[in-house]
Amino acid sequence: MSYIAGFVAAVPAANKEAYRNFVAKAASVLKEFGTTRMVEGWGDDVPGGKITDFRGAVKAKSDEVITFSWHEYADKAAADAAYHAMMSDPRMAEIGAPMPFDGQRMIIGGFTPFIDLNTTGETGYIDGSLVPVSAANKQAYFAVAAKQAAVIKEHGATRVVEAWGDDVPDGKITDYRGAVKATGDEVVVYAWVEWPSKQVRDEAWKKVIADPRMYADAMPYDNQRRVHGGFATILDA
Repeated sequence: MSYIAGFVAAVPAANKEAYRNFVAKAASVLKEFGTTRMVEGWGDDVPGGKITDFRGAVKAKSDEVITFSWHEYADKAAADAAYHAMMSDPRMAEIGAPMPFDGQRMIIGGFTPFIDLNTTGETGYIDGSLVPVSAANKQAYFAVAAKQAAVIKEHGATRVVEAWGDDVPDGKITDYRGAVKATGDEVVVYAWVEWPSKQVRDEAWKKVIADPRMYADAMPYDNQRRVHGGFATILDA
């Protein structure tokens, strides 16, 4: 089973190129540690929400842009080994000196994919989501998400991934549970859709929203607390 390390951060808009250089250098080292893919999305269509949104999730300042990114691994053991190797490698400290963003507000977590509909194709645009799902509704959510993923894929997505929270720690300033205002036994799902381009994405969502299959089942989670946004791909290593 594959494994995902998912990240959400706030980066000053003026630091975009510095951030791009930072993650590109980090990717070259992380490959040595077992990271099979590293993708970085730069906030492009990230709406505000009445209850939750990406900006609130990382306490973004007025001049900051949201990034949505993930690292892929063969399994959790590989992800854990890569993390420990990264933390002890002096090259990572050099790459991050100074950091082009506030790392204390970055949200980090580990997730196990339960849906991964994938075809070959360039990823030019990403829709990212965080979803609060009661543990008691896990199987119901899996079933609904699988049906909706197939519809989204049919309308032009190159990949649809849904990953269940596995190692999602509480943070002092920000964390995934706070991002979606999770309560009780709720687990955070980290999900994304990959598209060839923003144009394809925009046209596809019109069809997806109009497709009655998207509404065939009741939502087994509180959709008002779902966090979502669109991101332009700035790194796919």
